[in-house]
Amino acid sequence: MSTISQWQLRAAFAARLSQMYGQEVPAYTTLVDVSREVNEDVLRARGADAERLGSIGRVTAERHGAIRVGTPRELAQVARVFGALGMHPVGFYDLREAAASAVPVVSTAFRPVDGEELARNPFRVFTSLLTPADPRFFTPDLHARLETFLAARVLFPPELLALADRAATERELPRQDAERFLRLGVQAFELSAEPVDRAWYQELERVSAVAADIGGVRSTHINHLTPRVLDIDELYRRMTDRGIEMIDTIQGPPAWKGPDVLLRQTSFKALAEPRTMRLADGSVETGALRVRFGEVEARGIALTREGRALYDGLLGRIDEQALRMSAEARGDIARGVWEQHMPDSEEELAARGLAYFTYVPAEGRPRDGGRPPADLTELVRQGWVRAEPIVYEDFLPRSAAGIFQSNLSGEGTRDNDQEGTAYDAAWLSGAIGLDVLDPYALYARQQTDSLAQVARALDLTDALG
Repeated sequence: MSTISQWQLRAAFAARLSQMYGQEVPAYTTLVDVSREVNEDVLRARGADAERLGSIGRVTAERHGAIRVGTPRELAQVARVFGALGMHPVGFYDLREAAASAVPVVSTAFRPVDGEELARNPFRVFTSLLTPADPRFFTPDLHARLETFLAARVLFPPELLALADRAATERELPRQDAERFLRLGVQAFELSAEPVDRAWYQELERVSAVAADIGGVRSTHINHLTPRVLDIDELYRRMTDRGIEMIDTIQGPPAWKGPDVLLRQTSFKALAEPRTMRLADGSVETGALRVRFGEVEARGIALTREGRALYDGLLGRIDEQALRMSAEARGDIARGVWEQHMPDSEEELAARGLAYFTYVPAEGRPRDGGRPPADLTELVRQGWVRAEPIVYEDFLPRSAAGIFQSNLSGEGTRDNDQEGTAYDAAWLSGAIGLDVLDPYALYARQQTDSLAQVARALDLTDALG
């Protein structure tokens, strides 16, 4: 019997999830179609340069999803499902601190971590966990009732989890079992037709629309799916021209003449979807909830800790200068700050240690021959070595919170007189039962491994090894 490997399972799962979500949220299909059109146009206009941060095949197939769960037990089960697909928890994001509105969640992202696996299919799922123990959002009474509600639900059937564990252990599944796993996995993230308890949902919604979306229903669902695009500004224009309402801004770095770094994101506005509501007297009526949307992203170069510190500092400068200004004026200010302070070439980013690159010996040698220099910058400048940017595979808490916030039905409530409950990556690792990996360490390892190969190829082990 033929088997399906983990990366093939991952690619199939991402494709089926995308198909399912397009049926549930038709505007998402439009977003995918427009993204493909923009990518094809950019490829025609820029040629090979358009594929500097990933082949067009990878970019076109690329998706990230977002889901929300309520308890550490549910999060650990999510980790088992994605572990079957060769996806690991990477990064810790505290959206409680990143948002002005009430967003009581902490998050991680499940994704492949090996370079070859990322090239085959880089599917990621940004996964948020509700924080009902945080007294800034939940009273002791609501906390207790919410915990009771969450403890009683079952998000993932035992058969799905058993198949997931088998795929994670064996790194493949027989074709028939793979089909069953994929079917059960996609079903687990479909929007449920079960009636929503309107009074309970509304009570949570007064605290936070995100809390209601997580804890106000007896299932989970895809909150959004995200294709990747090579020109997000053009995508934004084309979606708007088609009459689809977009959020006010593109989150992340500004559009400018220099290298794309980190991540830029935007979305269309969450759409009102019909949902069945159960009233206090037991009767059922049709209502509407506005929680799901379609996001799109443009990925840039991964920054080092020093580069990230520069990025965060520049955002602070922009905030100070753009206070109470329009989104358009803020964009102009952001470009000005970027052009003044951010290196405008990959070469300078690399030389200043602000971004991650892999290094490979260049084909042929410099015309003057001789011995290669022992300095990495000179190796690149003289043509001995080629630097290739490492794609940023992760997320930005401020941008994620901005997307969430732009699609909320209300601001919610937050009592800042209370001290927030502490969560960090170590706590999340314990909740999942797996180490939450440090994204900086993953990028640094890619870069270091490539330098070791260069050192061996050019006999520079003492200098670069």
